Amino acid sequence: DGMQVGGGITADNAAEFIKAGASHVIVTSYVFRQGQILWENLEKLVNAVGKEHIVLDVSCRKKGQKYFVATDRWQTLTDIEVSADLLKKLSPYCDEFLIHAVDVEGKNNGIETDLVELLSQTEAVITYAGGIHDFDDLKLLKEMGNNKIHATIGSALDLFGGNMSFEEVC
Repeated sequence: DGMQVGGGITADNAAEFIKAGASHVIVTSYVFRQGQILWENLEKLVNAVGKEHIVLDVSCRKKGQKYFVATDRWQTLTDIEVSADLLKKLSPYCDEFLIHAVDVEGKNNGIETDLVELLSQTEAVITYAGGIHDFDDLKLLKEMGNNKIHATIGSALDLFGGNMSFEEVC
């Protein structure tokens, strides 16, 4: 009923999580590995659980004025540019995207506004992750994202020692 699960998800185990009640599986390294998009693994995953149960976690890092997919625990910067075209190409394989701005992830210093602007240009369902520090960041994300980009908050939550009240965020 809305709970999503990620971590070690493959085509071989994804259906178990859906059967156990997860609405979606969140997939990263099974699809984005060694500087590549593993299209064959995407096909296998869709065949296993259907695109309506898949969230693709696209981690990206800024290089120059553009963003590129980062793989292998954010250590390998690929030549795959994160763009509206890339998300459109990946959309047939997922229900939504979790976009990690890895340069600001976990730093609690504010959102990556250039990336949010780029993401606002797509029609895909997107949850943004990275750098959210306070309610001003949420307001900015809402405005820049044309009220269509969702957010995930980690270290800024009071549950993790941050300054944002979990109850107030909810």
